[in-house]
Amino acid sequence: MRSELLAIQVEAAAKAAGLAVISSETGSEDADASRTDASRTDASSGTTKFLLALAGSAAPRDEKTKLLELSERFEFGRPDLKEGVRVYLQAVAKRLRYPRPDCTLTLHGVPLSFGRFGWPFRESTSGADTSLVHGEIRLEDGGPSVLFAKVAASMTVTFREVLAAPEQPFAEGFVYNAVRKTMDQGQLDLGKSSNRQPVPLTTRFYSGRTKAFNFNDTTAEQRKSFLAAKALWLSGVLGAGEPVWLLDPRDAQYLNSTVEELQKAVVSLAADGLIQLATDAEFAAPTEQLLAQRESHQAELAQTLAFIKPSFNETMRHGLTNM
Repeated sequence: MRSELLAIQVEAAAKAAGLAVISSETGSEDADASRTDASRTDASSGTTKFLLALAGSAAPRDEKTKLLELSERFEFGRPDLKEGVRVYLQAVAKRLRYPRPDCTLTLHGVPLSFGRFGWPFRESTSGADTSLVHGEIRLEDGGPSVLFAKVAASMTVTFREVLAAPEQPFAEGFVYNAVRKTMDQGQLDLGKSSNRQPVPLTTRFYSGRTKAFNFNDTTAEQRKSFLAAKALWLSGVLGAGEPVWLLDPRDAQYLNSTVEELQKAVVSLAADGLIQLATDAEFAAPTEQLLAQRESHQAELAQTLAFIKPSFNETMRHGLTNM
């Protein structure tokens, strides 16, 4: 009965955001069989997965859908939670107009796709007072997507108090941004290993004074470069020239900025002839002038990946240390 009510509530909220529920299914209590006993999490409440697509889409492709997973105990009727879901679904509807809605870019210019996240956060049973969510990122540079990292985002008790609920609509944005930040810090290794890598979610990502998330302090020029690279990679390289959303509030949060500041960067890029605005001016595609810079962006990506790749002190590796 509870899951039926949740389905009705999600369908109504999705419709209001211009989305449709393509299918739904009961989520696995512990879908990741690779977890060790120590890292398994409490899943006393089941989940329901809803596959969303833009309303009116004819046989939507897999990459044009969004998976929303909610616990069956989710209190949809609470006004604050209902409003949070509404805002989240409106953003999902805009991202589903991307050619690759699962993709994003780091500040250092690394294009990544996000997938296989199991929501909501679950309490750790390993003895640590943390909540966990597992997922996967992949390098998306236009070639075969073979380099990846499995991640385990762990949320402290203090950080948990910041959230209205440990559910996907309220946590996905800052988790993805924390992964991007951790990637740029060289603390995630893209490879072919199935080992899960930690992404700690602590109050260093949140300012209690301003009540805002804190990821990357950026200048106007950095924001402009970021959006140019986003248009090049997500539209020009991965999206066959389809426009992408350049005023995404998730990017504004990641860049410690505002949507208004992103708008200024978009106007400047258009004036420079680097992007072509779509009918909806929040979206844009790269011009030939920007596409001509693809090789330099690819070279910068290679340099970035080499720079942030985790390295080890060889003397410590071979035991030649006083530690």
